[in-house]
Amino acid sequence: METMPNRLTEYLDMFIQFSPKILLAIVVLFVGFRLIQMIVKRLDRSLAKGEMDGSVRGFLLSMLSILLKVLLFFSAAEIVGIKTASFLAILAAAGFAIGMALQGSLGNFAAGVMIIFFKPYKIGDIIEVADSKGKVSDIQIFNTILVTPKNETVIIPNGVAIAEKIINHSAVGNERVDVFFHIPYSQDFNQVNDILMEFLNDHKHILGDPAPEVAIEEYDSHNIKVGVFSFAKPDDYWLVFYDVSNAIKPILGRHGIKVAYSEGVELGTISDA
Repeated sequence: METMPNRLTEYLDMFIQFSPKILLAIVVLFVGFRLIQMIVKRLDRSLAKGEMDGSVRGFLLSMLSILLKVLLFFSAAEIVGIKTASFLAILAAAGFAIGMALQGSLGNFAAGVMIIFFKPYKIGDIIEVADSKGKVSDIQIFNTILVTPKNETVIIPNGVAIAEKIINHSAVGNERVDVFFHIPYSQDFNQVNDILMEFLNDHKHILGDPAPEVAIEEYDSHNIKVGVFSFAKPDDYWLVFYDVSNAIKPILGRHGIKVAYSEGVELGTISDA
């Protein structure tokens, strides 16, 4: 029974001894997190003024934030009295175990580094990868975020992106828009060409360089397949595609142009409706 008061006294002495250190460590963590946040924000503004690529800037700031927070935790541990040497050994062992369990995530991290420095795409590019097409909204440490034309968010692991074929529709600065339809052999192609070229040259979202073109794509057993080829900025691709597709019917109809039906057997005159 005599040992109980002694233990309580020991616990009280330990609390009195360590409570100031614990309180100081909490204050250091609180102030440290605020300082790290301020440093990252100011550095972000400085790099933005220096016109650093957004993809590289976000990646580097994310890494810097993690590194500073790890150092802050070590500083707080030193204040409390935890030996960092033994702590580092435990952390290294835990890191090895976690690394073995998260090999895929580490591979995604390495792939993210490759994306940032080799730049197969960057934020704002429209790309096609892993059966998804959309605009790159963010390149994170482990994932690339796409926003599709349907306004869907697609998260693609960086390792998958690097391993797959990447089609970057923004790299050149323009993208070809293809629209096809059929006319009978009896129809004058030159007339069709002149009518459609007038429309293509007047469209404000169709680029003049490279110039648009109307061409015969194929001669089949019943009719002629005509291709309408125009170039647009990647962001305007679907706008131009649907504008051209919707315009062919009424434009040719107003000039009495006969077109072949999809079956390739019957012929009909397109109405203005």
